[in-house]
Amino acid sequence: MSFSSAAKNELSRVIPESRCCQIAELSAMVRMGGIVRFHGLQNISLRMVTENAAIARKIFTLLKNLYGLNIAIMVRKNKHLKKNNSYIMEVTAAMGARRVLRDTGVLLDGRNGGVGLNYCIPEEVTENRCCSRAYLRGAFLGGGSVSNPDKAYHLEFVANSAQHAGDLRRLVNNFGLNSKIVERKGNYVVYVKEGEQIVDMLNIMGAYNALLKFENTRIFKDVRNNVNRIVNCETANLTKTINASVKQIENIKYIRDSVGLNRLPPNLREVAELRLNYPDASLKELGQMLTPTLGKSGVNHRLRRIEELAEDIKVSKSRG
Repeated sequence: MSFSSAAKNELSRVIPESRCCQIAELSAMVRMGGIVRFHGLQNISLRMVTENAAIARKIFTLLKNLYGLNIAIMVRKNKHLKKNNSYIMEVTAAMGARRVLRDTGVLLDGRNGGVGLNYCIPEEVTENRCCSRAYLRGAFLGGGSVSNPDKAYHLEFVANSAQHAGDLRRLVNNFGLNSKIVERKGNYVVYVKEGEQIVDMLNIMGAYNALLKFENTRIFKDVRNNVNRIVNCETANLTKTINASVKQIENIKYIRDSVGLNRLPPNLREVAELRLNYPDASLKELGQMLTPTLGKSGVNHRLRRIEELAEDIKVSKSRG
């Protein structure tokens, strides 16, 4: 089971106690994935389709709690590659589809007895903060997803209209988050990408088990990345030290084979002999072997003088 499916299954078991929150959650699910059918002004039906059995049970529970409806859930095998089951629930006009759509703010009464669809989030549906949380939970169940934190940090809601996406973004940002909108294949995607904000989003919706798993994975990734960063840094420093040591030894051997180390001043000859005898030693370790001891900068200065002398010898030989 994917991380997103596990989060949805957890949220599907969350049933709000208050009627207003149940209305808010159902309102979001209808807007995200509902199909409203008009067969004349007086014959309006609502169809809900999902591939998640837990979400289907939740829709059934909400409709039963709010309106006393015992809707039949039809199961149909998809013909696509995955061949998952689709769970179909339909509220007919006789069952009171118009009332459901009005209560959730999806259906608007127009002029001359006409009706229309409301793509925005009604203020009365999300008036209370608890209802806003319920709406976001329903929106996630109806058309949301969250990436596996092992791979990436991404949580999104896919809305069918620009109006709903804009309202959904404002609702998310009312909780102090920074969601954004992008258009994708004719839909409008409201998303957050930062790990901390996804944790906050899971907390807002009430997916606490998913939140803990997400945090554990995020902490593990941060520790692993820090360790890798430290190892890479130490490896780079070690490589730099080895390369410098190899070059220093080449210079010293060139002087030895060309004119002899006895031609060096005593302080430089001492460092040169130590470097030949201890090729893997750091500058600090070389400095501690000297009498009297010398710091890293002092040892480095002497080795640079040796390098300059080696270059001078090469130049003089090329001229001669």
